[in-house]
Amino acid sequence: MEFVTPEGLRLDGRRPRELREMRAEIGAVSKANGSALFEMGNTKVLAAVYGPREVQNRSQQMSNQALVRCEYTMANFSTGDRMRKPKGDRRSTEISLVIRQTMEECILTHLMPRSQIDIFVQVLQADGGTRSACINAATLALADAGIPMRDIVTSCSAGYLNSNALLDLNYVEDSAGGPDVTVGFLPKLDKVTLLQMDAKLPIDVFEDVMELAIEGCKAIATYIRKVMLDHTKQLEYHRDG
Repeated sequence: MEFVTPEGLRLDGRRPRELREMRAEIGAVSKANGSALFEMGNTKVLAAVYGPREVQNRSQQMSNQALVRCEYTMANFSTGDRMRKPKGDRRSTEISLVIRQTMEECILTHLMPRSQIDIFVQVLQADGGTRSACINAATLALADAGIPMRDIVTSCSAGYLNSNALLDLNYVEDSAGGPDVTVGFLPKLDKVTLLQMDAKLPIDVFEDVMELAIEGCKAIATYIRKVMLDHTKQLEYHRDG
């Protein structure tokens, strides 16, 4: 199957190094301390943050830092498949761990000892790049909750199909079986906090694909900062109004 036309366009009309259209909404869950809806193309993710609050299980309490917990789920209707795996399936557990470890890199946990921060992420619609969308939604939700962070963390994937490096894979491209790389990035610190790869790549190709994913992370960071700024202006307008 041809994933890039001779004219240099992908199946969804994008250029190889083009992100899908993004949309974000802060404060989507009123009962949470912080929440956000994040869309990358047709992938839609909802994140809610509760905390910092008292640790529910005292045996897990840490005297020098906050306990960060994360739960990732996929809505039964997110993919259109009739059969969905139960909540505790291995993929959900693995992605929950990936999101938690990525968010721990940016949260200043030492400022909130003996407390607990819960991050809930749910995929409402899946069309490739779900773990990246989850991390981007979680970043916005943490910022909305006022959780102190050393930097925002953004995530993007890039793959290699038909000898082309492609940014931000959709489901069809992701399912083609080519190698892809998912990166988590702290833009202000210029630091990679997550690197996942599911197939082997020659080192020169890997560097190109990795660099492309980082470029995507930087572009997403610019968008997320704009969303946060617009939201702050909106809050100020309502407060002054």
